[in-house]
Amino acid sequence: MKFVDEAVIRIEAGRGGNGGLSFRREKYIPRGGPDGGDGGDGGSVFLEACGQLNTMIDYRFTRHYRAQSGQKGMPKTMTGRAGDDCVLKVPVGTTVIDDDTGEVLGDLSTVDQRLLVARGGFHGLGNTRFKSSTNRAPRQTTKGSEGEIRSLRLELKLLADVGLLGMPNAGKSTFISAVSAARPKIADYPFTTLVPNLGVVKVEAHRSFVIADIPGLISGAAEGAGLGIRFLKHLTRNRVLLHLVDVSPPDGSDPVVSAREIIEELEKFSPMLASRPRWLVINKTDLLDTSSVEAETDRIVSELGWTGPVYSMSAVSQQGTAKLCQDIMLHMEAQREREEDDPEYAEAEHDAQLAMQAEGRERILTMAEQRRLARKAEQEDNDEDYDEDDEAEVFYVE
Repeated sequence: MKFVDEAVIRIEAGRGGNGGLSFRREKYIPRGGPDGGDGGDGGSVFLEACGQLNTMIDYRFTRHYRAQSGQKGMPKTMTGRAGDDCVLKVPVGTTVIDDDTGEVLGDLSTVDQRLLVARGGFHGLGNTRFKSSTNRAPRQTTKGSEGEIRSLRLELKLLADVGLLGMPNAGKSTFISAVSAARPKIADYPFTTLVPNLGVVKVEAHRSFVIADIPGLISGAAEGAGLGIRFLKHLTRNRVLLHLVDVSPPDGSDPVVSAREIIEELEKFSPMLASRPRWLVINKTDLLDTSSVEAETDRIVSELGWTGPVYSMSAVSQQGTAKLCQDIMLHMEAQREREEDDPEYAEAEHDAQLAMQAEGRERILTMAEQRRLARKAEQEDNDEDYDEDDEAEVFYVE
């Protein structure tokens, strides 16, 4: 199935039913009085997080959704039937944004969580409501109100504890396949990974975390080069970022230069995301002897000025992967325990994730606008180069 992580849809809540206008008409009961009932409320539109979905592809084909309107009031003071609600299933991890105002309406991060996105119209009142001692036969009714109409932007951000960063062919897919049941495509050419992959790492019984692999970044990614920048937003929910560096790139490039490029692209995309905990992971150590690995690791750490945790491993032979996963698990457990014990810290973490998502969203919108302006400028240049004298002359012979 094609991976789609964004969609724009239009939703309409149901209109409230009008109040009924009628009078009681029964044999032997003259002037029975008003008996018009109220209308039914219009149906509302809800979004519900579903654990069985992992893409927005359904919303690429159907973009307009409408809840049912309420029925009008009936005689004998019977209320009209309320409209059925419209419940749209979305993947867990969906952020809902009002596309017209840019307001974030909610974040569906747990299974079966519901979010009201368009409220149905209120019912109209029947003429029974207006009877009084001075108005025995009222003909007044009210109309039901219109339901809310909105354009929504749905953005899916994968729920993962750990995110993988690195250049193409740094070994991210090999690592996630070595430590989890995920089986991403692995090949000896760059850009093998075209969509994010998730894997559950089980350290031991009842102890596990989720890891996310996104397409590799390249220089200029923040300006739209490659695929990775589009999927960086999926890392905004991660607690730890693993920066994988190929200790011996096949093209002979310097690992320090490659690592700096990743850091620069990350900072351009979202400074807050770049400030998140990052661990440096030197990969493919099986290609060098032990002394060379140690010397190269020291050089990379020194030239990068790296102050965070540093690990060495070989994803292919799984040497060093167990130690890394154990330390990640301990870090995750400490984070979860702190959030449970300190509500203020948990709230600050949630706010930080929202801020990172806003930064990423702004960067992606800026890139889209830059591409639009570039296409417009190119079209204008082509129009200026057009010369009518270059057109072929047509002669009509009688």
